Amino acid sequence: MPLALVDCNNFYVSCERVFNPKLEAKPVVVLSNNDGCVVSRSNEVKALGLKMAEPWFKLEKLSKQHGIIAYSSNYALYGDLSARVMSILSTFSPRQEIYSIDECFLDLSGFDPQSLMAYGQTIRQTVKRNVGIPVCVGIADTKTLAKLANHCAKKGLAGHDGVCDFGQMDKVEGRALFAGIPVKEVWGVGPNISRKLLNMGIKTVEDLRTTSADKIRSQFSLALSRTVNEINGTPCIELEDAGTPRQQIMVSRSFGTTVTELEELIESVAYYTTGAAEKLRHDGSVATSLCVYIRTNQFTEAEAKYQQSIVVPLSQPTDDTMKLVSAACHGLKTIYRRGFRYKKSGVLLMGLQARKTIQPTLFDDPAKQARSASMIRTMDAINKKMGSGSLTLAASGTQCRWAMRRESKSPNYTTDWKELLAVG
Repeated sequence: MPLALVDCNNFYVSCERVFNPKLEAKPVVVLSNNDGCVVSRSNEVKALGLKMAEPWFKLEKLSKQHGIIAYSSNYALYGDLSARVMSILSTFSPRQEIYSIDECFLDLSGFDPQSLMAYGQTIRQTVKRNVGIPVCVGIADTKTLAKLANHCAKKGLAGHDGVCDFGQMDKVEGRALFAGIPVKEVWGVGPNISRKLLNMGIKTVEDLRTTSADKIRSQFSLALSRTVNEINGTPCIELEDAGTPRQQIMVSRSFGTTVTELEELIESVAYYTTGAAEKLRHDGSVATSLCVYIRTNQFTEAEAKYQQSIVVPLSQPTDDTMKLVSAACHGLKTIYRRGFRYKKSGVLLMGLQARKTIQPTLFDDPAKQARSASMIRTMDAINKKMGSGSLTLAASGTQCRWAMRRESKSPNYTTDWKELLAVG
Protein backbone atom coordinates (compact mmCIF):
# COMPACT_ATOMS: atom_id res chain seq x y z
CA MET A 1 0.00 0.00 0.00
CA PRO A 2 1.87 3.11 -1.12
CA LEU A 3 1.68 6.10 1.21
CA ALA A 4 2.75 9.69 0.75
CA LEU A 5 4.07 11.84 3.59
CA VAL A 6 3.60 15.49 2.64
CA ASP A 7 5.56 17.89 4.84
CA CYS A 8 5.63 21.68 4.66
CA ASN A 9 9.15 23.12 4.43
CA ASN A 10 10.18 25.33 7.37
CA PHE A 11 6.46 25.83 7.94
CA TYR A 12 6.31 28.84 10.26
CA VAL A 13 8.93 30.71 8.23
CA SER A 14 7.12 29.78 5.00
CA CYS A 15 3.87 31.18 6.42
CA GLU A 16 5.57 34.51 7.13
CA ARG A 17 6.96 34.59 3.59
CA VAL A 18 3.53 34.08 2.01
CA PHE A 19 2.51 37.62 2.96
CA ASN A 20 5.97 39.17 2.91
CA PRO A 21 7.84 38.10 -0.25
CA LYS A 22 10.76 40.34 0.73
CA LEU A 23 11.73 37.60 3.18
CA GLU A 24 12.57 35.17 0.37
CA ALA A 25 16.24 34.11 0.34
CA LYS A 26 16.87 35.97 3.61
CA PRO A 27 17.76 34.38 6.96
CA VAL A 28 14.52 34.20 8.97
CA VAL A 29 13.60 32.56 12.27
CA VAL A 30 10.33 32.24 14.19
CA LEU A 31 10.49 32.27 17.97
CA SER A 32 8.58 30.33 20.60
CA ASN A 33 6.24 31.69 23.27
CA ASN A 34 7.47 34.93 24.83
CA ASP A 35 10.12 35.14 22.09
CA GLY A 36 12.18 32.56 23.93
CA CYS A 37 13.73 30.03 21.56
CA VAL A 38 14.04 29.39 17.83
CA VAL A 39 11.29 27.03 16.65
CA SER A 40 11.51 27.47 12.88
CA ARG A 41 14.48 28.30 10.64
CA SER A 42 14.84 29.18 7.00
CA ASN A 43 17.39 27.25 4.98
CA GLU A 44 19.63 30.32 5.06
CA VAL A 45 19.67 30.19 8.87
CA LYS A 46 20.31 26.46 8.90
CA ALA A 47 23.34 27.07 6.67
CA LEU A 48 24.74 29.34 9.40
CA GLY A 49 24.70 26.41 11.81
CA LEU A 50 22.01 27.82 14.09
CA LYS A 51 20.28 24.93 15.88
CA MET A 52 16.62 24.45 16.69
CA ALA A 53 15.57 25.53 20.22
CA GLU A 54 18.50 27.94 20.58
CA PRO A 55 17.62 30.69 23.13
CA TRP A 56 17.17 33.90 21.17
CA PHE A 57 18.87 36.12 23.76
CA LYS A 58 22.12 34.25 23.15
CA LEU A 59 22.02 34.95 19.41
CA GLU A 60 22.03 38.75 19.40
CA LYS A 61 25.58 39.03 18.07
CA LEU A 62 25.06 36.35 15.43
CA SER A 63 21.76 37.88 14.31
CA LYS A 64 23.33 41.31 13.81
CA GLN A 65 26.31 39.83 12.00
CA HIS A 66 24.22 37.93 9.48
CA GLY A 67 21.08 40.08 9.40
CA ILE A 68 18.80 37.38 10.80
CA ILE A 69 15.16 38.49 10.85
CA ALA A 70 13.16 37.21 13.84
CA TYR A 71 9.37 36.91 14.11
CA SER A 72 7.23 36.11 17.12
CA SER A 73 4.95 33.08 16.73
CA ASN A 74 1.66 33.92 15.00
CA TYR A 75 -0.43 30.84 15.81
CA ALA A 76 -3.63 32.20 14.28
CA LEU A 77 -1.91 32.65 10.92
CA TYR A 78 -0.11 29.30 11.03
CA GLY A 79 -3.24 27.42 12.04
CA ASP A 80 -5.32 28.96 9.27
CA LEU A 81 -2.72 28.29 6.56
CA SER A 82 -2.31 24.74 7.87
CA ALA A 83 -6.05 24.16 7.53
CA ARG A 84 -5.90 25.42 3.93
CA VAL A 85 -2.97 23.15 3.09
CA MET A 86 -4.65 20.10 4.64
CA SER A 87 -7.92 20.84 2.84
CA ILE A 88 -6.11 20.88 -0.50
CA LEU A 89 -4.19 17.69 0.30
CA SER A 90 -7.43 15.89 1.17
CA THR A 91 -8.47 16.19 -2.47
CA PHE A 92 -5.52 14.02 -3.57
CA SER A 93 -6.55 10.88 -1.70
CA PRO A 94 -9.71 9.28 -0.29
CA ARG A 95 -7.86 8.75 3.03
CA GLN A 96 -5.79 11.33 4.86
CA GLU A 97 -4.16 11.33 8.29
CA ILE A 98 -3.20 14.78 9.55
CA TYR A 99 -0.14 13.99 11.61
CA SER A 100 0.79 17.49 12.76
CA ILE A 101 0.23 21.14 11.87
CA ASP A 102 2.60 20.87 8.90
CA GLU A 103 2.48 17.25 7.70
CA CYS A 104 0.05 14.52 6.75
CA PHE A 105 -0.08 11.03 5.28
CA LEU A 106 -2.05 10.24 2.13
CA ASP A 107 -3.18 6.75 1.10
CA LEU A 108 -2.18 6.18 -2.55
CA SER A 109 -3.56 2.66 -2.87
CA GLY A 110 -4.88 1.92 -6.35
CA PHE A 111 -2.72 4.55 -8.06
CA ASP A 112 -0.45 3.53 -10.92
CA PRO A 113 2.95 3.00 -9.24
CA GLN A 114 4.73 4.47 -12.27
CA SER A 115 2.78 7.73 -11.97
CA LEU A 116 3.44 8.48 -8.31
CA MET A 117 6.49 10.70 -8.90
CA ALA A 118 4.47 12.86 -11.27
CA TYR A 119 1.55 12.83 -8.84
CA GLY A 120 3.87 14.03 -6.07
CA GLN A 121 4.96 16.94 -8.28
CA THR A 122 1.31 17.81 -8.88
CA ILE A 123 0.73 17.87 -5.13
CA ARG A 124 3.69 20.20 -4.61
CA GLN A 125 2.71 22.55 -7.41
CA THR A 126 -0.94 22.73 -6.32
CA VAL A 127 -0.17 23.59 -2.69
CA LYS A 128 2.43 26.15 -3.72
CA ARG A 129 0.10 27.79 -6.24
CA ASN A 130 -3.03 27.82 -4.04
CA VAL A 131 -1.53 28.62 -0.62
CA GLY A 132 2.07 29.67 -1.27
CA ILE A 133 3.62 27.04 1.03
CA PRO A 134 6.45 24.83 -0.33
CA VAL A 135 6.14 21.13 0.50
CA CYS A 136 8.14 17.96 -0.05
CA VAL A 137 6.64 14.53 -0.72
CA GLY A 138 7.99 11.15 0.36
CA ILE A 139 6.38 8.01 -1.07
CA ALA A 140 6.86 4.45 0.18
CA ASP A 141 4.99 1.33 1.33
CA THR A 142 5.07 2.07 5.08
CA LYS A 143 4.74 5.14 7.26
CA THR A 144 8.32 4.91 8.51
CA LEU A 145 9.70 4.61 4.98
CA ALA A 146 7.47 7.47 3.77
CA LYS A 147 8.90 9.70 6.52
CA LEU A 148 12.39 8.64 5.49
CA ALA A 149 11.61 9.29 1.82
CA ASN A 150 10.43 12.77 2.74
CA HIS A 151 13.71 13.36 4.58
CA CYS A 152 15.59 12.31 1.44
CA ALA A 153 13.44 14.62 -0.69
CA LYS A 154 14.14 17.60 1.58
CA LYS A 155 17.87 16.95 1.76
CA GLY A 156 18.19 16.19 -1.96
CA LEU A 157 19.54 12.70 -1.18
CA ALA A 158 17.17 10.96 -3.58
CA GLY A 159 14.27 11.67 -5.88
CA HIS A 160 13.84 14.86 -7.85
CA ASP A 161 12.66 18.40 -7.15
CA GLY A 162 11.22 17.74 -3.68
CA VAL A 163 9.67 14.32 -4.38
CA CYS A 164 11.19 10.95 -3.48
CA ASP A 165 9.53 7.61 -4.27
CA PHE A 166 11.28 4.61 -2.76
CA GLY A 167 9.16 2.41 -5.01
CA GLN A 168 11.20 3.59 -7.99
CA MET A 169 14.48 2.33 -6.45
CA ASP A 170 15.90 -1.15 -6.80
CA LYS A 171 17.28 -2.96 -3.75
CA VAL A 172 20.90 -2.07 -4.48
CA GLU A 173 20.10 1.66 -4.73
CA GLY A 174 18.02 1.52 -1.56
CA ARG A 175 20.71 -0.21 0.47
CA ALA A 176 23.37 2.23 -0.71
CA LEU A 177 21.11 5.16 0.19
CA PHE A 178 20.27 3.78 3.66
CA ALA A 179 23.96 3.12 4.35
CA GLY A 180 24.61 6.86 4.12
CA ILE A 181 21.79 8.04 6.40
CA PRO A 182 22.42 8.25 10.18
CA VAL A 183 20.10 6.06 12.24
CA LYS A 184 18.89 9.12 14.18
CA GLU A 185 16.91 10.19 11.09
CA VAL A 186 14.53 7.24 11.46
CA TRP A 187 11.05 8.15 12.68
CA GLY A 188 10.75 7.10 16.32
CA VAL A 189 14.49 6.96 17.03
CA GLY A 190 15.13 9.74 19.52
CA PRO A 191 18.47 10.88 20.99
CA ASN A 192 18.51 8.31 23.81
CA ILE A 193 17.69 5.37 21.54
CA SER A 194 20.15 6.65 18.94
CA ARG A 195 22.97 6.65 21.50
CA LYS A 196 22.17 3.10 22.58
CA LEU A 197 22.05 1.95 18.95
CA LEU A 198 25.41 3.56 18.26
CA ASN A 199 26.89 1.69 21.21
CA MET A 200 25.64 -1.53 19.58
CA GLY A 201 27.37 -0.60 16.32
CA ILE A 202 24.10 0.36 14.60
CA LYS A 203 25.07 3.67 12.99
CA THR A 204 22.98 3.91 9.82
CA VAL A 205 19.49 3.15 8.59
CA GLU A 206 20.92 0.14 6.73
CA ASP A 207 22.49 -1.14 9.94
CA LEU A 208 19.10 -0.96 11.66
CA ARG A 209 17.32 -2.53 8.68
CA THR A 210 19.58 -5.57 8.74
CA THR A 211 19.35 -6.06 12.50
CA SER A 212 16.94 -8.74 13.70
CA ALA A 213 13.63 -7.29 14.86
CA ASP A 214 13.61 -9.84 17.70
CA LYS A 215 17.01 -8.60 18.87
CA ILE A 216 15.83 -5.01 18.81
CA ARG A 217 12.69 -5.97 20.74
CA SER A 218 14.72 -7.72 23.44
CA GLN A 219 17.06 -4.74 23.81
CA PHE A 220 14.52 -1.93 23.40
CA SER A 221 10.78 -2.27 22.84
CA LEU A 222 8.04 -3.67 20.64
CA ALA A 223 7.63 -0.23 19.06
CA LEU A 224 11.23 -0.13 17.81
CA SER A 225 11.01 -3.71 16.51
CA ARG A 226 7.99 -2.60 14.47
CA THR A 227 10.11 0.23 13.13
CA VAL A 228 12.64 -2.34 11.88
CA ASN A 229 9.86 -4.25 10.15
CA GLU A 230 8.56 -1.04 8.60
CA ILE A 231 12.02 -0.19 7.25
CA ASN A 232 11.98 -3.63 5.61
CA GLY A 233 8.66 -2.82 3.93
CA THR A 234 6.23 -4.58 6.28
CA PRO A 235 3.45 -2.18 7.38
CA CYS A 236 3.02 -2.19 11.17
CA ILE A 237 1.62 1.30 11.80
CA GLU A 238 -1.91 1.80 10.50
CA LEU A 239 -3.12 4.92 8.77
CA GLU A 240 -5.54 6.74 11.06
CA ASP A 241 -8.56 8.44 9.55
CA ALA A 242 -8.61 12.22 9.56
CA GLY A 243 -10.62 13.80 12.32
CA THR A 244 -9.83 11.24 15.04
CA PRO A 245 -11.10 12.90 18.24
CA ARG A 246 -8.50 13.99 20.76
CA GLN A 247 -8.37 12.20 24.11
CA GLN A 248 -7.32 15.35 25.98
CA ILE A 249 -7.10 19.04 25.19
CA MET A 250 -4.41 21.19 26.79
CA VAL A 251 -4.09 24.97 26.55
CA SER A 252 -1.19 26.51 28.44
CA ARG A 253 1.17 29.45 28.08
CA SER A 254 3.97 31.11 29.98
CA PHE A 255 3.14 34.69 30.94
CA GLY A 256 4.83 37.66 29.34
CA THR A 257 5.50 38.96 32.86
CA THR A 258 5.17 37.40 36.30
CA VAL A 259 1.74 37.48 37.93
CA THR A 260 1.01 37.71 41.66
CA GLU A 261 -2.70 38.51 41.94
CA LEU A 262 -5.51 35.95 41.81
CA GLU A 263 -7.60 38.18 39.54
CA GLU A 264 -4.99 38.06 36.80
CA LEU A 265 -4.58 34.30 37.14
CA ILE A 266 -8.35 33.97 36.79
CA GLU A 267 -8.20 35.97 33.56
CA SER A 268 -5.53 33.68 32.11
CA VAL A 269 -7.32 30.49 33.14
CA ALA A 270 -10.64 31.77 31.76
CA TYR A 271 -8.97 32.69 28.49
CA TYR A 272 -7.24 29.31 28.12
CA THR A 273 -10.42 27.43 29.05
CA THR A 274 -12.37 29.37 26.42
CA GLY A 275 -9.85 28.30 23.77
CA ALA A 276 -9.94 24.69 24.94
CA ALA A 277 -13.77 24.70 24.85
CA GLU A 278 -13.72 25.90 21.23
CA LYS A 279 -11.46 22.99 20.29
CA LEU A 280 -13.73 20.63 22.21
CA ARG A 281 -16.79 21.71 20.24
CA HIS A 282 -14.85 21.54 16.98
CA ASP A 283 -14.19 17.85 17.71
CA GLY A 284 -17.83 17.21 18.62
CA SER A 285 -16.73 16.16 22.10
CA VAL A 286 -17.57 16.90 25.72
CA ALA A 287 -15.35 16.83 28.81
CA THR A 288 -16.11 14.95 32.02
CA SER A 289 -13.42 16.68 34.11
CA LEU A 290 -10.68 19.26 33.84
CA CYS A 291 -7.35 19.98 35.46
CA VAL A 292 -6.00 23.44 36.31
CA TYR A 293 -2.39 24.09 37.20
CA ILE A 294 -0.21 27.08 38.11
CA ARG A 295 3.50 27.38 38.71
CA THR A 296 6.23 29.88 39.40
CA ASN A 297 9.42 30.27 37.38
CA GLN A 298 11.35 27.05 37.94
CA PHE A 299 14.58 28.50 36.56
CA THR A 300 15.01 31.49 38.86
CA GLU A 301 16.91 30.57 42.00
CA ALA A 302 16.22 33.87 43.77
CA GLU A 303 12.43 33.39 43.89
CA ALA A 304 10.33 31.05 46.03
CA LYS A 305 9.01 28.03 44.11
CA TYR A 306 5.44 26.80 44.03
CA GLN A 307 3.46 24.64 41.65
CA GLN A 308 0.13 22.96 42.13
CA SER A 309 -2.68 21.38 40.14
CA ILE A 310 -6.17 20.18 40.83
CA VAL A 311 -8.64 17.96 38.98
CA VAL A 312 -12.20 19.27 38.97
CA PRO A 313 -14.91 16.69 38.15
CA LEU A 314 -17.87 18.04 36.20
CA SER A 315 -21.39 17.23 37.36
CA GLN A 316 -22.29 16.36 33.76
CA PRO A 317 -20.18 16.05 30.59
CA THR A 318 -20.23 19.40 28.78
CA ASP A 319 -18.74 21.57 26.05
CA ASP A 320 -20.31 24.75 27.45
CA THR A 321 -17.66 27.47 27.80
CA MET A 322 -19.36 29.11 30.77
CA LYS A 323 -19.62 25.87 32.74
CA LEU A 324 -16.03 24.94 31.98
CA VAL A 325 -14.70 28.39 32.89
CA SER A 326 -16.68 28.35 36.14
CA ALA A 327 -15.24 24.95 37.09
CA ALA A 328 -11.70 25.98 36.13
CA CYS A 329 -11.84 29.20 38.16
CA HIS A 330 -13.22 27.29 41.15
CA GLY A 331 -10.25 24.91 40.95
CA LEU A 332 -7.80 27.79 40.58
CA LYS A 333 -9.08 29.51 43.73
CA THR A 334 -8.48 26.27 45.62
CA ILE A 335 -4.80 25.97 44.68
CA TYR A 336 -3.83 29.65 44.57
CA ARG A 337 -1.41 30.83 47.24
CA ARG A 338 -0.65 34.49 47.82
CA GLY A 339 2.96 35.68 47.95
CA PHE A 340 4.31 33.86 44.89
CA ARG A 341 5.28 35.24 41.47
CA TYR A 342 3.54 32.98 38.97
CA LYS A 343 4.96 32.39 35.51
CA LYS A 344 2.56 29.91 33.93
CA SER A 345 -0.96 28.53 34.11
CA GLY A 346 -2.80 25.94 32.09
CA VAL A 347 -6.01 23.99 31.63
CA LEU A 348 -6.39 20.35 30.59
CA LEU A 349 -9.80 19.01 29.52
CA MET A 350 -10.03 15.29 30.31
CA GLY A 351 -12.30 12.29 29.96
CA LEU A 352 -13.41 13.37 26.50
CA GLN A 353 -16.28 11.57 24.82
CA ALA A 354 -18.55 12.15 21.85
CA ARG A 355 -21.24 14.76 22.45
CA LYS A 356 -23.93 12.38 21.18
CA THR A 357 -23.23 9.98 24.06
CA ILE A 358 -24.44 12.41 26.75
CA GLN A 359 -27.26 10.90 28.79
CA PRO A 360 -29.96 13.36 29.97
CA THR A 361 -30.87 13.46 33.66
CA LEU A 362 -34.12 14.08 35.53
CA PHE A 363 -32.84 17.47 36.65
CA ASP A 364 -32.07 18.89 33.19
CA ASP A 365 -33.80 22.11 32.19
CA PRO A 366 -34.29 21.80 28.39
CA ALA A 367 -35.22 25.47 27.95
CA LYS A 368 -32.15 26.66 29.86
CA GLN A 369 -29.91 24.25 27.98
CA ALA A 370 -31.30 25.44 24.65
CA ARG A 371 -30.63 29.11 25.53
CA SER A 372 -27.08 28.31 26.62
CA ALA A 373 -26.37 26.26 23.49
CA SER A 374 -27.76 29.04 21.30
CA MET A 375 -25.51 31.62 22.95
CA ILE A 376 -22.43 29.41 22.55
CA ARG A 377 -23.23 28.83 18.85
CA THR A 378 -23.59 32.58 18.38
CA MET A 379 -20.22 33.24 20.06
CA ASP A 380 -18.51 30.62 17.88
CA ALA A 381 -20.10 32.03 14.71
CA ILE A 382 -19.03 35.61 15.53
CA ASN A 383 -15.47 34.54 16.41
CA LYS A 384 -15.23 32.49 13.24
CA LYS A 385 -16.37 35.40 11.10
CA MET A 386 -14.69 38.29 12.90
CA GLY A 387 -11.59 36.60 14.27
CA SER A 388 -10.79 34.54 17.35
CA GLY A 389 -11.38 36.42 20.59
CA SER A 390 -13.73 39.01 19.05
CA LEU A 391 -16.40 37.93 21.53
CA THR A 392 -15.38 36.34 24.81
CA LEU A 393 -16.35 36.08 28.45
CA ALA A 394 -15.72 39.05 30.73
CA ALA A 395 -13.74 36.73 33.02
CA SER A 396 -10.97 36.68 30.40
CA GLY A 397 -10.27 40.36 31.08
CA THR A 398 -9.42 43.20 28.71
CA GLN A 399 -5.93 44.38 29.67
CA CYS A 400 -4.30 40.92 29.78
CA ARG A 401 -1.04 42.10 31.30
CA TRP A 402 -0.11 38.42 31.62
CA ALA A 403 -0.36 37.77 27.86
CA MET A 404 2.59 36.28 26.01
CA ARG A 405 5.35 38.63 24.95
CA ARG A 406 5.26 38.76 21.14
CA GLU A 407 7.12 41.91 20.20
CA SER A 408 7.70 40.98 16.55
CA LYS A 409 4.44 39.30 15.57
CA SER A 410 3.18 39.68 12.02
CA PRO A 411 -0.47 40.66 11.44
CA ASN A 412 -3.25 38.04 11.45
CA TYR A 413 -3.63 38.42 7.70
CA THR A 414 -6.29 35.73 7.27
CA THR A 415 -8.23 35.69 10.55
CA ASP A 416 -8.77 39.34 11.55
CA TRP A 417 -10.68 41.84 9.42
CA LYS A 418 -8.66 44.72 10.88
CA GLU A 419 -5.37 43.11 9.86
CA LEU A 420 -6.07 42.14 6.26
CA LEU A 421 -3.15 42.78 3.91
CA ALA A 422 -3.50 46.15 2.21
CA VAL A 423 -2.34 46.36 -1.39
CA GLY A 424 -1.74 49.89 -2.61
